[in-house]
Amino acid sequence: MIELSVLIVAKNEQQNIADCIKSCQFAKEIIVIDDYSTDDTAQIATELGAKVIQRALAGDWGGQQTFAIEQASYDWIFLIDADERVSAELAKQIEHVVKSNKQIAYWIQRQNKFRHNKATHGILRPDFVCRLMPKQGTYVEGYVHQQIVTPYPSQKLTGYLYHYTYDNWEQYFNKFNKYTTLSAEKYKKNHKKCHFFKDIILRPLWAFIKVYFIQGGFLDGKMGWILSVNHYFYTMNKYVKLYYLYKSDGKL
Repeated sequence: MIELSVLIVAKNEQQNIADCIKSCQFAKEIIVIDDYSTDDTAQIATELGAKVIQRALAGDWGGQQTFAIEQASYDWIFLIDADERVSAELAKQIEHVVKSNKQIAYWIQRQNKFRHNKATHGILRPDFVCRLMPKQGTYVEGYVHQQIVTPYPSQKLTGYLYHYTYDNWEQYFNKFNKYTTLSAEKYKKNHKKCHFFKDIILRPLWAFIKVYFIQGGFLDGKMGWILSVNHYFYTMNKYVKLYYLYKSDGKL
């Protein structure tokens, strides 16, 4: 086991938390910041040896992850979501990185997976995320699509981080609604303008064309079509919500 703090922000993740923690057993410390889960998330994490701290998320992912960083006992930290898993290859690379102790922030390629379907293009194409770095000087900012801020130069690892996206459509659309609302609120807070024709009619169409044709969503068959159309409506919904926040404070 290596001197590394693994940090997990979670809420009602009893179906994911065990596999996530088990994939990180190479670390001496695993901390779960639990947003007062009403299921067995905290109990499962504790039974697997993780340190569980309960703290309200209050819609601020950046603040919650920054709090997690502050709780870390070791000089190196690794941030992972409950629905992600560390591959065997990545675990070996993390161990090597921490032991070498070079002051670098490492980006890791994340592969999105479903349990019964496959989609590897378009909106779910592999992406790189910054997750492994020294603790000192690192924090996270942003309510939605948060950004890790770190003073260290960047480097990419080749091992994969597996991301199990959604278990069912109900979960998918709950997140869809939550994130479009948070995005609209963030845009208004930053005084982002919203024009009906450009942002509600044209922008969603371009979003569909980009993920379905340019980024290869069509290669994923039926699932690629569904996810690309949903991305059209995701884009439209966040700007519809923004438009009406300006027009009538979100009221219809």
